[in-house]
Amino acid sequence: MSKLTNAIRAGALALAAATAVPAVALAAQPAAATAQAPAKSGHVEANGVRYYYEVHGAATARPPLLLLHGGLGSIDMFRPLLPTFAADRQVIAVDLHGHGRTVLGERPFTLEAMGADMDTILGKLGYGKVDVVGYSMGGGVAFQLAAQKPERVNRLVLVSTSYSTDGFHSEMRPMQAQLSGQMAEAMKGTPMYDGYMAVAPRKQDFPKLLDTLGAFMRKDYDSSALIPRLTMPVMLVYGDADMFKPDHEIDFFKRLGGGLRDAGWQREHMSKHRLAILPGRTHYDVFLSPDLPRTTLTFLDGQDKGADWTVGK
Repeated sequence: MSKLTNAIRAGALALAAATAVPAVALAAQPAAATAQAPAKSGHVEANGVRYYYEVHGAATARPPLLLLHGGLGSIDMFRPLLPTFAADRQVIAVDLHGHGRTVLGERPFTLEAMGADMDTILGKLGYGKVDVVGYSMGGGVAFQLAAQKPERVNRLVLVSTSYSTDGFHSEMRPMQAQLSGQMAEAMKGTPMYDGYMAVAPRKQDFPKLLDTLGAFMRKDYDSSALIPRLTMPVMLVYGDADMFKPDHEIDFFKRLGGGLRDAGWQREHMSKHRLAILPGRTHYDVFLSPDLPRTTLTFLDGQDKGADWTVGK
């Protein structure tokens, strides 16, 4: 493989987790992958974009869960874990703007706009307050939804998500900057290309999507001023070999109000926010870890209070 092709693929992978990994997991876990057919699916229009969505599981007493995938992926990234997420709650999964089965329109591609779109989609589908789990780019969309409409979000989980471009390891930004539509031909046979071609309604839009994402990735961002708007309990989840610097992850947690002091013997100073570092996981496989639903569902269910080991109890 040439150095150019290596650079092309590294740049794309810097943006999104490899969508072929779910295919490998599907082959290894056929029962888990095939048991969860959507209870409902279709399209809903939000601010000029016709989004594809799926609803999994039945409504229960637990809040519904909005599940958002990473860049250059689709709902299928979470396909192996959907049965676990939907075991005792309803899950709404959405293909983001230009991804999966959602056509790339002419509207500007921003996290802010997609965050507003998620609010519109939830309203049109008849949902009120929901829990939200977003991974990578989907985490950025989830962040924006929660900051714009905090009353919409019950609990928020951001998986492998940063609040600014300063959070990336230094080698990542130059690789991300290489992404463009000119790479489409060289990307044939890659997980991102094959995953897109398997489900996209306009397969010819792949170079356009790469151009769009490349322009998006080349822009610096800093959403630190929005962090105080995240008034709901927030869990941050990273792999211990993530594309984000550990000090950025900890800083994000501290800006939320976590990790500022000892929790106290009775947990009286415990923050409502959580930070989880999954061992042996990278940005490109953390979304497939069986530890991800175990960790996040414990938080979403409010079962992360710790053990009461008081003497005599």
